[in-house]
Amino acid sequence: MLNVLTHGDPSLPKLLIAHGLFGSARNWGVIAKRLSDSFHVICPDMRNHGASPWYDTHSYADLADDLAELLDGPTNVVGHSMGGKAAMILALTRPELVARLIVADIAPVSYNHSQIQHIDAMRAIDLSAIERRSQAGAFLDPEVRDFLLQSLDIKEKKWDLNLEVLADQMPKILGFPAVSGEFSGPTLFLSGADSEYVTRDARAAIKGLFPKAQFAKIPGAGHWLHAQKPREFEAAVRTFFG
Repeated sequence: MLNVLTHGDPSLPKLLIAHGLFGSARNWGVIAKRLSDSFHVICPDMRNHGASPWYDTHSYADLADDLAELLDGPTNVVGHSMGGKAAMILALTRPELVARLIVADIAPVSYNHSQIQHIDAMRAIDLSAIERRSQAGAFLDPEVRDFLLQSLDIKEKKWDLNLEVLADQMPKILGFPAVSGEFSGPTLFLSGADSEYVTRDARAAIKGLFPKAQFAKIPGAGHWLHAQKPREFEAAVRTFFG
């Protein structure tokens, strides 16, 4: 069972948020708390991340099954990047659990830009010699340094990420499994206007699986749109889930 952070009254409509690769439930804390006035927000740590269990596999079927265990009926679902792919598989294989879906800056396609360099950088750091996050940060890509450091447990001298399995399963994370059927519920593909993750070339694949898909972009945001433009992201969620 996944480690879960919840926000808001359980009597409110349920909203599940699935984070991306190297992320955690805590990354969504500010947005989740703000949305908790209207929703009972469920933010899990995905498998092999945060305080959730570590497994030897990290397929999107696995991730979708993990999310399904948290739901007992139609739920509004948001998924970013890796979490967006997991949310898409959840909607396609268990449509009775998804009321409306927001896929944040990812498409149901395979990507060829690996994230393995960040895993290599994290594994190369001698954590026994690290006393402050800034020391570890000196070895990381400045563009994602602060984000990655959120998964560093300084006290325990370890990463809250199953780096070995994430490295081994990287081809599956970058890919998207062959899946039949479609999700006929309302779906929003919300992208950062400065991101190249959801291209026009991907729209045919999107429409084939999500015939009611709508598209929107947040100006001035890249792939990390929820962190770069949190208020605009929150507004889009409120509008789409109504």
